[in-house]
Amino acid sequence: MNFRTLAAAATLSLLAASPALAKDYKVGQIEIEDLWVRATVPGQPNGAGYMKIENDGKQADRLLAVQSPAAERIELHATGNENGVARMRRVDGVEIAADGKATLAPGGHHIMFLKLKEPFKAGTQIPATLTFEHAGQVDVSFEVKPAAYNPEGEGSMNHETMDHGSMGHGSKPHGSM
Repeated sequence: MNFRTLAAAATLSLLAASPALAKDYKVGQIEIEDLWVRATVPGQPNGAGYMKIENDGKQADRLLAVQSPAAERIELHATGNENGVARMRRVDGVEIAADGKATLAPGGHHIMFLKLKEPFKAGTQIPATLTFEHAGQVDVSFEVKPAAYNPEGEGSMNHETMDHGSMGHGSKPHGSM
């Protein structure tokens, strides 16, 4: 076995063993990657989901809905700052510009999994179906990260102190999402 063959085999072994490689999804001209949620504690009623979406098409698209057996209801939300108070509001969709990107991240747009059927456990996957206005539907899985997970360079929001206005998902604390 020559050096190149040995190096290639070692590289493939490392890649196959690496759990850090996230699965990417594609529907039409839309590519979705880095889907994740934080682990929740028993009794925590809600969880938040995040991802990166890229539109390689010449036409804008919109993420319109998310379905999952993991929660009774799922909504798309945006977080903003009003007079120094972080407020979350429901939105009808998330725009992905033509030849553009959208990032759903803490402190910005996100997916709210409301009335969880069971806690999100670190190391597991949460199945879901994303619906786009033009690209259609795609089945995906969100990776459940540890409760303290905070991706580098992302904002940090504490949902316990956030004003949810008339979100209709209760006044119970959400924990650190």
